[in-house]
Amino acid sequence: MERERVSYSPIVERPPLRWPNDARLALWIVPNIEYFEYLPPGPIGQRDPYPRSPHPDILTYGLRDYGNRVGFWRMFETLKQFDVKATLSLNLACYEHFPEILELCESRRYDVMCHGIYNSNYLYDLKEEEERAYIRDCVTTFRRLTARDLSGWYTPAGSGTWNTPKLLAEAGLKYYVDIYHDDHPIPLNTPAGRVLTMPYSMDVNDGWNLRLNIEAEEFGRAVMDQFDRLYEEGAKTGRMMSFALHPYVMGQPHRIGHLEKLLDYMLSRPGVWQASGIEIAEWYTANCLAPFEEHLKKFAGDTASGGRQ
Repeated sequence: MERERVSYSPIVERPPLRWPNDARLALWIVPNIEYFEYLPPGPIGQRDPYPRSPHPDILTYGLRDYGNRVGFWRMFETLKQFDVKATLSLNLACYEHFPEILELCESRRYDVMCHGIYNSNYLYDLKEEEERAYIRDCVTTFRRLTARDLSGWYTPAGSGTWNTPKLLAEAGLKYYVDIYHDDHPIPLNTPAGRVLTMPYSMDVNDGWNLRLNIEAEEFGRAVMDQFDRLYEEGAKTGRMMSFALHPYVMGQPHRIGHLEKLLDYMLSRPGVWQASGIEIAEWYTANCLAPFEEHLKKFAGDTASGGRQ
């Protein structure tokens, strides 16, 4: 990432980051509610959304469809049981095609991070005006469906372009997660203003890990290991952990019990602030951004003057 967009700063040299009530860890739980087209108009750009050819890839499509038909409802009963403030990574086509999902999610007033329209269409090769129109369409569609504004953004399959941050700032979105580069929110500068990059994990992510031939018990150990280390480090300066979920993965009957165990483990620890994406972004902006920006100025000055060897 070029320095005009995001300044470098070692996490060990930053001013202490303090979450509400001096919590050690901000825990961000992100269910990905996705819609894969049966016959996507692809391959689009640099990637085919379905690994098996020729299309239709009925096996892969059917697994994703299970998530919206069954896994979603099983998973969200578990989230309700633990009173989770979820942030949806939402393909807007789910709200358009499945009004029952819209009704449940809106009844719980979940924060929404737009994941584009379909998870089988990508932005890699869009020109700037095409991408601007795409983002504008997402913003207006969500407002039409919910009378609310989107708070964040995750490009389908992380397929954002160089222009994406600027276009998100233009559209008034507060944060996005295409850059998996830190354990803190980080301000990203664009010609249209600032947008926060939020920590999001692909290393510990059920949609990725469980496609690598591991199962829920091993995935659960990875989640706990990640949580334990960030919780320990958070005693000095607050850390943030994303917990990405997919209904077609952890919503399976043989895995849902592992999700219950993980939520019980993490939410029972003192000093954990389980919060939505917009809550974290707004807290950081109001309480942590100014000290961090002052630190960046000093860090840049010390580096330029040769004060750091």
